[in-house]
Amino acid sequence: MMMRNGMYSQGTQNGPMNVVVVEPYVYAALHNLIGKRVVLDTTRGSVSGIVMDAKPDHVAIKEHDSTFFVRIREIVWVMPEN
Repeated sequence: MMMRNGMYSQGTQNGPMNVVVVEPYVYAALHNLIGKRVVLDTTRGSVSGIVMDAKPDHVAIKEHDSTFFVRIREIVWVMPEN
């Protein structure tokens, strides 16, 4: 069920509720950058590499032999590299 503030909720009215924040514009921008190099600034520091995949809640960035899964809600800004 989508709530008025753009959040999705799941659960019963009397039980626990799971709330997920969706950032559609950030997700769309990251999805368009699949296969390209980017620098992501997050609340925990910067990550750079190639965007391997983008999902509504996270993005997969590969650099050398390491893959990083970054939550979209933790991203401050994204800069494509030339």
